[in-house]
Amino acid sequence: MANVRIPTPLRKLTEGKEEVTCAGATVRAVLDDLDRQHPGIKARICDDSGAVRKFINLFANDEDIRFLQNLDTPVADRDELSIVPAIAGGR
Repeated sequence: MANVRIPTPLRKLTEGKEEVTCAGATVRAVLDDLDRQHPGIKARICDDSGAVRKFINLFANDEDIRFLQNLDTPVADRDELSIVPAIAGGR
């Protein structure tokens, strides 16, 4: 089971939990399990076509999945998946 790190803005959907354990052999399957446990969270991460939203970054063990196999990136037991919202602003 993978450990999914939840950013502060999404914790209201995980009952305040910073981390959630999810099953799945790929990032896509882990996100599906996360959404099964916490309905509605995947819609905040992925768009209607199922792609990761442009302002969300996903890291599998500190590696950006966009440079791996994206949502088909394999996930092993004890891997860590981090959901990181992009931060904009400043001058």
